[in-house]
Amino acid sequence: MHQGIVISLGSVNADFQVRVDRRPDLSETLVAHDFLQLSGGKAANVAYLARKLDATALLIARVGDDALADQAIQPLREIGVDLRYVHAVLGKATGVSMITVPPDGKKGIILAGNANDDWADEDVAEVGAAIRDAPLDSVLVIDYEIPPFIVEGAIATAHERDMPIILDPSPAQRVDAKLFPQVTYIVPDAGEAKKLTGITIDSVDNAVQAAHHFVEQGVKNACVKLEDGGCVLVNRDMTLHVPSIKVDVVDATGAGDAFAGGLAVAVLERRSLQDAACFATAASHAAVTKYGSQPAYPTRSQLNALFEKLTQHAHVLS
Repeated sequence: MHQGIVISLGSVNADFQVRVDRRPDLSETLVAHDFLQLSGGKAANVAYLARKLDATALLIARVGDDALADQAIQPLREIGVDLRYVHAVLGKATGVSMITVPPDGKKGIILAGNANDDWADEDVAEVGAAIRDAPLDSVLVIDYEIPPFIVEGAIATAHERDMPIILDPSPAQRVDAKLFPQVTYIVPDAGEAKKLTGITIDSVDNAVQAAHHFVEQGVKNACVKLEDGGCVLVNRDMTLHVPSIKVDVVDATGAGDAFAGGLAVAVLERRSLQDAACFATAASHAAVTKYGSQPAYPTRSQLNALFEKLTQHAHVLS
């Protein structure tokens, strides 16, 4: 049995989500339906999925001192995420994500970071202590929806402990490539990969090319997520393609976070690289089949069923 935990550092939000029958035109008021209020944010979603898959999860994040903080963290509390490092920032609003989901499931998001962006210099020490005090064999998952100086400090501390680091490079404009030699896994989507490498991800070959770019900059393993739901994983020894399988796409909200969370659990369980990529891809596949992010996240048995199918199609390219 592994003794490590998933440490999830990054954003936590109150999500407000609606369905729309089409994408709105400029300056148009479009009538929506199926309104949801949910917990969200990249780090919150990762921690939630890790707990749902029976891993111990620690969330490090900031919320406001407003009524929305409870919406953002109550589902995490209920599922058993360790929230001791989630602090309320006085006088600040909790992060808010406003989400529209058209019929094809390809969501649009407007994000107000609010408390997610309100960290102080002294918080670096607390984050470092949380990482240093974590059990051996723990995994750090981190995103850039918090200040870059917090990301930099956390990565440095985890790297000193030889702790696997999974970096979600979103938003891409905040990413500092100088940190890449300390990163174990980077998990950009197609848009983020293009912003960071200049390569349009419109084919498997181009995704592989972009992944090699990350590896050449020092990342140990680059997982580039494809628009169709598959991924490529590249390191200095292997190039792997995990093709997507057919699922009914209802809502893509939180699918990328599910990928990162699934990968973290797979790394925690010491799965092979090929199995880890398939496990993460299975998590993201499951996440798109229901409306909402955390409510769509799979149980272990649901994820395993998709994992078995994906392993049959995954193949090493070189």
